[in-house]
Amino acid sequence: MISNKFKKLLSLPALVLALGLGIVTSCNSQSADKPNGIIAEASGIQWMSFEEAVKKSEAVPKKLFIDVYTNWCGWCKKMDATTFKEDTVVKFINENFYAVKLNAETKDTIRFREKEFKYIADYKANELAISLLSGKMGYPSYVILDEQFTMITPPVQSYLNKEDLMPILHFFGKNIHKEKTWEEYSGQVKPK
Repeated sequence: MISNKFKKLLSLPALVLALGLGIVTSCNSQSADKPNGIIAEASGIQWMSFEEAVKKSEAVPKKLFIDVYTNWCGWCKKMDATTFKEDTVVKFINENFYAVKLNAETKDTIRFREKEFKYIADYKANELAISLLSGKMGYPSYVILDEQFTMITPPVQSYLNKEDLMPILHFFGKNIHKEKTWEEYSGQVKPK
């Protein structure tokens, strides 16, 4: 069952990403710490960079599941070592989403429809991460964008085990959010 903190986040009206995501390119291919150059594990989640996911979704539309992390975040590493290794999580994400690893602290410049998103020293984060997280920088964070690159849920921030993550993935991955509220789906209120 999802904690009250996540129920509140998911019951908020869906935020529309202020950015129309069109052609996405990276000015710098990779930083020394490879924040956007994720290599997929053969048997795990098929992680890719934001640029790769957008390009793939433009060709074959699919939602984006974005894991916003930092290299120093212990809970991010725990997600990678536990929840993101669970067979049901791996299978569901790979089948229903393009999975993105976005290092919030990447110094790479990312472009969306002629707008550049750069590293902002005051936030110690890239403008894309700042925008996706609505300026509430906490890690790990998860953002889901629909096939038109619109944010369909407020960011969810925290370590999540399989039992907490799977209902969220299912709710958005199977488009249940288009027919029911989170409360109806999760059993908090009876459907009308």
